[in-house]
Amino acid sequence: MSLRATARVVAAADGTLPVLQSDGPFALRRTRSTDAYTRVTVVGAMSAPLGGDELTLEARAEDGARLAVNAAAATMALPGRTPAPAHYRVRLAVGADAVLRWLPEPLVSARGSDLRAHTTVELAATARLVLREEQILGRHGEEPGTLATRLTVHRAGRPLFDQELRYGPGAPGGWDGPAVLAGRRAVGQLLVVDPDLAEKPVAAGVLAETAVVTPLAGPAALVSALAEDALSLRRVLDEALAALAPI
Repeated sequence: MSLRATARVVAAADGTLPVLQSDGPFALRRTRSTDAYTRVTVVGAMSAPLGGDELTLEARAEDGARLAVNAAAATMALPGRTPAPAHYRVRLAVGADAVLRWLPEPLVSARGSDLRAHTTVELAATARLVLREEQILGRHGEEPGTLATRLTVHRAGRPLFDQELRYGPGAPGGWDGPAVLAGRRAVGQLLVVDPDLAEKPVAAGVLAETAVVTPLAGPAALVSALAEDALSLRRVLDEALAALAPI
């Protein structure tokens, strides 16, 4: 039987959480903070997403709020009893003068799974965002499942970024070829949106052998990285995070 679940968190400028609603596999927990951020950790309460599941995770930082969201463990996409794909939707909203740091653990595409993941972000003109996405294609020693991911970001009602990626048996040919992944199984990106980048844009450059930073109109910067494994990928993205997003 497929699962439908929606979890929600809303952070206010005074540091409170007017909404902290867990559901299905998402157990949301407020965690201790040593800085100005209100912190929430997503804890997996069951195995998900499985084939046919419809999962949604929503987070909103209201005007002036500072919200940091992380996860206790990786998300594992697994095959289910039905051949239908699973859908995993993340919907983020950041108000005026608010900051959202969205730093989950990796998404692992296990053999036989079929997942469609879509993250949408709505930003006010003065909002700030730090968003990390990591995909691990297959567990150790296995081929990946079918994975389609999309990240769509709007700022002040206008498109800022829209990217779709596909991997695995259901993806177009060449996804694992020398011009794309070249056999690597860890892929990730770090998106930083900050009004200050309008005056001091990030310069395009190479961060590592298979990692680059690209300035975006917005103002924003995108780090794209490939790696042999999850640990190597996280190391590159952490270095980029420290350099680009001290907010």
